Amino acid sequence: EVQLVESGGGLVQAGESLRLSCATSGLAFEDYTIAWFRRAPGKEREGLACFSGGDGTTYHSHSVAGRFSISKDNTNTVYLQMNSLKPEDTGVYYCAASTRVESAQAMGVIALVEGWYDHWGRGTQVSVSS
Repeated sequence: EVQLVESGGGLVQAGESLRLSCATSGLAFEDYTIAWFRRAPGKEREGLACFSGGDGTTYHSHSVAGRFSISKDNTNTVYLQMNSLKPEDTGVYYCAASTRVESAQAMGVIALVEGWYDHWGRGTQVSVSS
């Protein structure tokens, strides 16, 4: 059974940083793409960044490129490093897994379509005060 467990959320001030973690289990990482999504208050869930286990490439949405960075370690934990946080970054952050392993870099924004993803974590709350 695929399981995704997010952690690392919290309350920070604008300009500060946070690192979110997604512990994955029950999957062979090379057969999945792992992504981070965010649901801001009153808005639809938005794809932020993804990591293709197939070729190791990543893609970041334009809204967070340059501030957020997705990575993984050798325990198959996927991270989202978030710098220069803004109040509009407030929301629940979700980790998701897809069995599609096309190149994230080649697919771009298509790889952040919610319907690509079959498995979801429960989310972790991030709140950024001004």
